[in-house]
Amino acid sequence: MTSRPIVALTSAIHPDEHARLAQSAEVRVAANASADALKAVAAHADALIVRNPLPADIFETAPQLKGVVRHGVGLDMIPMEQANRHGIVVANIPGANTASVVEYCVAAMLHLRRRLAGIDAMLRKEGWAPARAYGEGGAELAGSVCGIVGVGAIGKRLAAIAQAMDMQVLGLTRRPETLPAGVRAADKETLMRESDVIVLACPLTEETRGMIDAAALRSAKPGAILINVARGPVVDSAALLAALRENRLGGAALDVHDIQPLPADAPVFALPNVLLTPHLAGSTTASMRRMSQGAVEEVLRILRGEPPLNWVNRDACAAARRNA
Repeated sequence: MTSRPIVALTSAIHPDEHARLAQSAEVRVAANASADALKAVAAHADALIVRNPLPADIFETAPQLKGVVRHGVGLDMIPMEQANRHGIVVANIPGANTASVVEYCVAAMLHLRRRLAGIDAMLRKEGWAPARAYGEGGAELAGSVCGIVGVGAIGKRLAAIAQAMDMQVLGLTRRPETLPAGVRAADKETLMRESDVIVLACPLTEETRGMIDAAALRSAKPGAILINVARGPVVDSAALLAALRENRLGGAALDVHDIQPLPADAPVFALPNVLLTPHLAGSTTASMRRMSQGAVEEVLRILRGEPPLNWVNRDACAAARRNA
């Protein structure tokens, strides 16, 4: 048995930050992302850094666990109710991947509105003149409307860039009083009806699960594009596939999916007007370093008995400990 604290990783972090963490703790990496492997690596851990969804009962078999740190922002990978009940500290790293996600959204807008993939394929297969003719059907972002669902750190940064490109911006948020200057508050129906570009950047909650359903997609502006950097279940996938097949939407960029990894036979692969990426909008060399650095710093605070800077369940932990 080791006398050093044990920190478990659900998958690898930035190697420099792994090495820094290893100076203060024994670091163990899960063999894979299966429930059994995650429970095995966490069983004797004092702290856990999360990059893969945790099984709902993981805390039942991790009696030494003091804290869990999300390597990123979204907390849907962590069974929060169970963490609260066990009095386990949960922290995340807000802002570490904001720039990366926003730049992905801008790249996806340009990719879809300017038909870049189709132009490239046509130039290679059919030649110069057909590719030029096809490209002339592309659309400018300037003068169009960008609708953002979830105007947090990512949504606010994206709104500023969209405005700099002469786009009008609509925002759907629970707190319209927090919208940046120039962003007009809109309900779901208005945002879908008026937006040329719809960006989903909201957390997955019971309120947002399935919010982009068949009715919402029917009300979308013809030819609009949809970009999902939130979570797959925010969208009714069957309804989205139908809207794309019927060309009611001009295209979609999907970084997140109902099932991850995407099965090889997923119907979305057959659609030509979709940009598919494997949940990497927030992943760049710089953002991975920032997220790993922030996660390691929060873990080291927890191991020292200090509160993490971004302790997301402070009140719930306090209540659990009072009732213990």
